[in-house]
Amino acid sequence: MTRRTFLASGASALAAAPRAPGFRLADVTARAGIEFRHNSGAFGLKYLPETMGPGCAFIDYDGDGWLDILISNGMDWPGHKKQRTTPRLYRNNRDGTFTDVTREAGLAIEIYGMGVAVADYDNDGWPDILFTGVGQNRLFKNTGKGHFIDVTEKAGLGGRSAFSTSAFWFDYDRDGLLDLFVCNYVRWSPEHDVFCSVDGKHKSYCTPEAYRGSTCWLFRNRGNGTFEDVTAKSGVFDASSKSLGVALIDYDRDGWPDIVVANDTQPNKLYRNARNGTFEEVAVRAGLAFSEDGKARAGMGIDVADFQNSGVQGIAITNFDNEMMALYQGGAAGSYADIAIKSGVGQLSRTSLGFGCVFFDADLDGRLDLVAANGHIDATVRNIRSNVGYAQPPHMFLNEGGGMFRDVAREVGAEFSTPKVARGVACGDFDRDGDVDVLVTTNQGPAYLYRNDVSNGNRAIRFKLTGLKSNRDAIGSVVRVFTPDGAQLRMVKTGSSYLSQSELAVTFGLGRRESADRVVIEWPSGRTDEFKGLRAGSYECVEGQAPKS
Repeated sequence: MTRRTFLASGASALAAAPRAPGFRLADVTARAGIEFRHNSGAFGLKYLPETMGPGCAFIDYDGDGWLDILISNGMDWPGHKKQRTTPRLYRNNRDGTFTDVTREAGLAIEIYGMGVAVADYDNDGWPDILFTGVGQNRLFKNTGKGHFIDVTEKAGLGGRSAFSTSAFWFDYDRDGLLDLFVCNYVRWSPEHDVFCSVDGKHKSYCTPEAYRGSTCWLFRNRGNGTFEDVTAKSGVFDASSKSLGVALIDYDRDGWPDIVVANDTQPNKLYRNARNGTFEEVAVRAGLAFSEDGKARAGMGIDVADFQNSGVQGIAITNFDNEMMALYQGGAAGSYADIAIKSGVGQLSRTSLGFGCVFFDADLDGRLDLVAANGHIDATVRNIRSNVGYAQPPHMFLNEGGGMFRDVAREVGAEFSTPKVARGVACGDFDRDGDVDVLVTTNQGPAYLYRNDVSNGNRAIRFKLTGLKSNRDAIGSVVRVFTPDGAQLRMVKTGSSYLSQSELAVTFGLGRRESADRVVIEWPSGRTDEFKGLRAGSYECVEGQAPKS
């Protein structure tokens, strides 16, 4: 080899070297004062809900502009009582630490909890909380005085027992009132538990095939504090579903919110809003129902975002191990193609059992990245498959552009990449430094708070929206930010991930740019607001008014 060819080969190797992530995810759980441990209630009989774990959410419950933390929890089963466990609400002290205010907030209640969904359903300016779980779901109204009251019965949501999982708030009829969609998993109760076994002698955790499915529920907000069950007449009734994740999407880009549901061992569902109070299920037509080889996978978590900056929302769905994560690219004709293998996400997630997943711009470069929490359902999995663990490392897929992703979990933090039996994931800027932080829950274990430290000099522009004619939380709004690099799109939404909810504010990475050329907000009411020359920073936008920093 000549000196010239040696130098040329070295330059080529340097050019091909992957870029540094430009951020780190630091474990600040202990110093933040987040002392939580999930109670699955497990006592040896291996009940199905014990494998599912808790959800989490970022919520500004006291309206001080700082994100607080909410975590669901399970409880001991009747007849096997050893301890009292409740959800936890942690108030942000604005200095990187949190205080447990569960009891004074009125949330120290026992419920076999699964998911959380947060929104201002009565448009009074204060975020309310829905807990889903095994048995009766519970709705808590925020009084605005640091306290919540249980309004489940008063709201008309009582008298329903199910195995409920993820849920989300959205305004499907665009009347300015938030409606409620609740996922239900399977028809299970302790009295109807099925004996499943690998060796025929010892009980093991059942797969969902052992139980019949259960329909999701849709409740229409009447505007007087009560809800009407419109599951049947809206067209979403389907007793074959085994639903774990749900996300808001406008897949046909008509300005009306649609619903996409991740199902476990059953086809995924896509409910197209017919704009008349009903939905049409179109997942097969859209290419979302099955894997590329025509099989229903074990869908767990889900998120929707324009990860290619194409103006079209794509979809990520986590699945069981050896099934790969799905990454659907949206097409112009309302159809989707799974590009998981092509993008690199497929092979990297093949041995993972994924749960929560969230798109967010971790490095603020203007491209949405994807975090996914992983962990198996049974500690004995190593005895069955040597390449699959019970505790599993998360994925932190860095968007490289051109539809390609690279897993940088190990590069962004040794504590973050440590294997866990992880379940829920939520994202939010809890320290108000402009980048988005990550909250993770585990099954029968602690919750983890990871502070995002962006080190590449990139800037962000953030928007917190308040509706006037639209619902107050502006859920369903679409925000577009334009720079010389192109356009980015974000939708204000609840739900997504798995049992969890990220902050409602939307964040756009600007890279090294100091401002956005143009910002366009499309409100659910049909109004469009446009602003020019907004500098990097955080803005509060009220429908029809100029933004305030």
